[in-house]
Amino acid sequence: MIITRNLTKGNPAKLILLFTIPLLIGNIFQQFYNIADTFIVGRTIGVNALAAVGCTGSIMFLILGFAQGLTSGLSIITAQKFGADDKEGVKKSYFTGIVISMIITIILTTISTILARPILELMNTPVEIIDDAYNFVVVIFIGIIASMFFNFFSNIIRALGDSKTPLIYLVVACILNIILEFAFILIFKMGVTGAACATVIAQGVSALLCMWYIKRNLPILKLKKSDLKLSKETFLEHIKISLPMGFQASIIAIGAIILQFALNSLGATSVAAYTAAQKIDTLATQPMMSFGITMATYTAQNFGAEKIDRIKEGVKKCVFISVAFSIIVGLINTFAGYFLTGIFVGYDQKEVIRLSQIYLTSNGLNYFLLSLLFIYRYTLQGLGQSFIPTVAGIMELLMRTFAAIILSRPLGFLGVCMANPLAWLGACIPLISAYYISIRRIDIEYSKKKSCLYESDIDACNYISK
Repeated sequence: MIITRNLTKGNPAKLILLFTIPLLIGNIFQQFYNIADTFIVGRTIGVNALAAVGCTGSIMFLILGFAQGLTSGLSIITAQKFGADDKEGVKKSYFTGIVISMIITIILTTISTILARPILELMNTPVEIIDDAYNFVVVIFIGIIASMFFNFFSNIIRALGDSKTPLIYLVVACILNIILEFAFILIFKMGVTGAACATVIAQGVSALLCMWYIKRNLPILKLKKSDLKLSKETFLEHIKISLPMGFQASIIAIGAIILQFALNSLGATSVAAYTAAQKIDTLATQPMMSFGITMATYTAQNFGAEKIDRIKEGVKKCVFISVAFSIIVGLINTFAGYFLTGIFVGYDQKEVIRLSQIYLTSNGLNYFLLSLLFIYRYTLQGLGQSFIPTVAGIMELLMRTFAAIILSRPLGFLGVCMANPLAWLGACIPLISAYYISIRRIDIEYSKKKSCLYESDIDACNYISK
């Protein structure tokens, strides 16, 4: 049974919505891994344990974000080959992605497990939570292979137009994660280590299910012995896009680590409040992220098929839909922040809830910026461009650093909370500008190419050859 979807034909808005809905549900379930950690740890172990898990978020983002960005980049090439109906190219891309993912997994696992404790100390992690923080994050890093290959296989499946299958396996894995967390923490008394073990095991199950599905249902990805060849040209083609996409996430994560340093200096209560609010925030922003990820696959397939008008139409409609979502979700967070935070920490934690409300309001009212950031970043990546998204990542780093060093002193917790809106604004400027410049350039190139092919325009052919 072949379950793929060609996004180069049909109504763009309908295709984008149909692709995004299961992706959104899947992303929400994926966040349940972290939300389950927060809820179970916060309510069964205590606020300090919650802060310990929360202060590892930026370090995990540094490493796992690189893995997620890398695998997204690898799947961009696959989607472009699929859109161009290049079946052999799809197989070569798939095999090359497996090899690169394995190499990077070994490197990331080695580096992260060695440096986990020193980084926590460098971040000025409060002494009362540093041991639990280390115990949690080192288990996550040992299990990087689970996260890497779940992201790789699910991205490959999406590159072929199927966003439903990863959702199904995520639901199963999420349920398994919650069951294991309760078992490891309440029955086996493993503390935060048990929460980390449950997450790794659940992600490993997701990866194995995706791999099984690919082998059973996607013959276009069935590799023969003759396909197991790694060419230098194909390898470099994938590295050229995937590594910068991985570094983009890591650059952003460095800003988050600097911000975490400033947050840690405010004390465990502020860390707990930020952690609880960030979990709600992460869940709330999934619609915007999902639309962005959809645009990467949609753009890559249509770029491979040389249908630039469809890309432009898709971007316009996606911007309208996603921004509308962002406004609604932002208002919900602003007015329901007290209730939502209390679910995680208990309504007796008045100061934690008060601080969390500051975070949810300052971020929620600016979600429209994040919506635009996702759409234009992923669209550029779908076009195979990595330089400007990297520049945007650097802008995010600079803005978060500004908030951590400058704003946190006079404004305290509010200054730290302003880091995200400032980062989104700083990133949107180069991304939006680059998109319109790039799409105009591609339009001109394709017009020249068509003129060369269909009108025997000598000047156009000379332009293309240059």
